[in-house]
Amino acid sequence: MAQHGDAAVHSASYPSLEGRKVIVSGGGSGIGEGFVEAFALQGAAVAFVDIQAKPSEALAARLSDAPVPPFFLPCDVTDCDDYGAKISHMIDKLGGCDVLINNAASDDRHPIGEVTPEYWDDRMAVNLKHQFFAAKAVTPAMRAAGGGSIVNMGSISWHLGLEDLVVYQTAKAAIEGLTRSMARELGRDNIRVNAIIPGNVKTPRQERWYSPEGEAEIVAAQCLDGRIEPADIAAMALFLASDDARFCTAHNYWVDAGWR
Repeated sequence: MAQHGDAAVHSASYPSLEGRKVIVSGGGSGIGEGFVEAFALQGAAVAFVDIQAKPSEALAARLSDAPVPPFFLPCDVTDCDDYGAKISHMIDKLGGCDVLINNAASDDRHPIGEVTPEYWDDRMAVNLKHQFFAAKAVTPAMRAAGGGSIVNMGSISWHLGLEDLVVYQTAKAAIEGLTRSMARELGRDNIRVNAIIPGNVKTPRQERWYSPEGEAEIVAAQCLDGRIEPADIAAMALFLASDDARFCTAHNYWVDAGWR
């Protein structure tokens, strides 16, 4: 049940995460899969949602021998009513919520001329709206537990101003404002809110967009050689969720190999 990539070889152990109750959105594949696996291997109780049932069920089966086997619920996070109900169910089954990882997103390419109002609303729903309402839904459980950690997934893309991503990048830019605002409002309840800003992470989805030549260009633009993997992003999330990060809130944490 080993994690993928070099990051797992040197992964840290966080005793404070053992038994923590963790909810992950978009946890069935890619970076989300890395989150589910990493927290499960720390001994946390993990529940995750994803719109893709087959890979999610396979992940849950693969991690069935974890200290606390994670469980999966199918969900489209753009349906706030259904997602809210699923969060309530996960909180009931876990017995609370200590950590929320707002990961679900979709970075489909879209030229400005093809963006319709309907597409705009749909992209905002999948990339931004659910993060707010998931945080709102878990806040009572975190207050009852005496605190918690919310990790929002941002993106390096808008900092770079990449092409054909204007709606996605608008949503991801807003996540950084959401993070700071929530951290201020929830801080007196000992609820910490941070954002992870990943660079280009090697996942099957990203391989759809980049040729080997394109990947080589990304690595050349980084300060460090090599490709970032889901385990590298999960390593940051583990720290931010742990008690070791007890005074870390309202900030962005970059895992981008210095990509500029």
